[in-house]
Amino acid sequence: MKKLLEKSEVLLVLWCIIAAFGAYFCMYAFRKPFTTGLYENFKLWGMGYKSILIISQVFGYMLSKVIGIKVIAELKDKKRIGLIICLIAFAEAALLAFAAVPFPYNFIFLFLNGLPLGMVWGVIFSFLEGRKLTEFLALGLSLNLVMTSGVLKTIYLHLQETFHLSEFNLPFVIGLIFLPFFLFFVWMLAQIPAPNAEDLQLRSERTAMNQTDKSLIMKEFGFGLLCFVGTYLLLATMRDFRDNFAIEVWREIDPQFNKTIFSKVETSIGLVVVSLIALNAFIKNNFHSYLTFSGMMILAVMLCGGSTWAFEQQLISPKIWMVSLGIGLFLPYLLIQTVVFERLIALFKARGNVGFLVYICDSVGYLGSVILLFYREFFLRKISFLNILSTFSYIISMVCFTLLVLQLFYFSNKYLKGKLWWKVSPQEESEYNPIG
Repeated sequence: MKKLLEKSEVLLVLWCIIAAFGAYFCMYAFRKPFTTGLYENFKLWGMGYKSILIISQVFGYMLSKVIGIKVIAELKDKKRIGLIICLIAFAEAALLAFAAVPFPYNFIFLFLNGLPLGMVWGVIFSFLEGRKLTEFLALGLSLNLVMTSGVLKTIYLHLQETFHLSEFNLPFVIGLIFLPFFLFFVWMLAQIPAPNAEDLQLRSERTAMNQTDKSLIMKEFGFGLLCFVGTYLLLATMRDFRDNFAIEVWREIDPQFNKTIFSKVETSIGLVVVSLIALNAFIKNNFHSYLTFSGMMILAVMLCGGSTWAFEQQLISPKIWMVSLGIGLFLPYLLIQTVVFERLIALFKARGNVGFLVYICDSVGYLGSVILLFYREFFLRKISFLNILSTFSYIISMVCFTLLVLQLFYFSNKYLKGKLWWKVSPQEESEYNPIG
């Protein structure tokens, strides 16, 4: 199969999209099913049990991202398949314990469930990065991060109603159902050939990193990376809050909402976002791509605040607001995950890989999720989920707009060094290497 994929670029693109989408779709089946439960009759330490469960898993997921800064950055090709299978097996075992151990002691197993899952994205993306068509190849991952949770919520609710599964048993059963599919998609990932010579010329070679490589990148690009980390912190925090409490938000908007609204809204968001991200693949010049995705991100965060204001003034419907807010959150979030660092590494010919930089952002982003959950439970308990979502939409628009403009000036100035951007040729770009 590898030889066939090497010969056909079209087949390679389709194969990678399906493999990445399928593997990450299945990962969500091990991570998200418990959030469909309301756990209304369970409380612990004066807190709603669902909040405790979410905090436990998010904390484990955040720790996974911290561990991933080292593990994914230093991951060698031959160890990828074994690692990803072990991660999912550990997560499913934790869900079995979550079902078997009674309340109130089973929340610890959601921490253990989240502990391996945060590294799955990095393993999958390592098969896709460093190629001339990485933006296309990563469409499966991008689409997943936007729409999968909503689609699976609809599936979970139907299964729960049909088979009368308890809130504690459902996650393990769902994981068991999706395990064979996950193994099939992992096999597909294993067939993907290494980047070819053209890929290496256009995007630079991606290597396992040592401590010197990591220190050099942080020293050379620290301020710009800090701007992206701050942006990602707010986006990831609100994206996670919106996803974890989607049912509660819709109940506050419309107590009689149709459960298919999740798949409809998230699918609409997904189609718009992945289409915009895919446009970057048509831009061969890495600097021009950088300018394009920076503009996209700035407009997207402005959409968060603008659509929220329009919703509060009753100028748009709840569905249009949720779609607009989703686009505003997910577009820059996914650009940072799949395009920003991919292109910056290629632009500056830096030695390293995308996983190292994304996992720095992710570890900080999920720390924000944990802080917001605790803050909401102890200080904002009387404020509705809908009001929290609206307030943070305005914060994201103002703060992220500022950070994104700052990084635009920073990286542009660092790259151009007196050049006019419209005169930057691919040959000049390929020769630029500020960090040796």
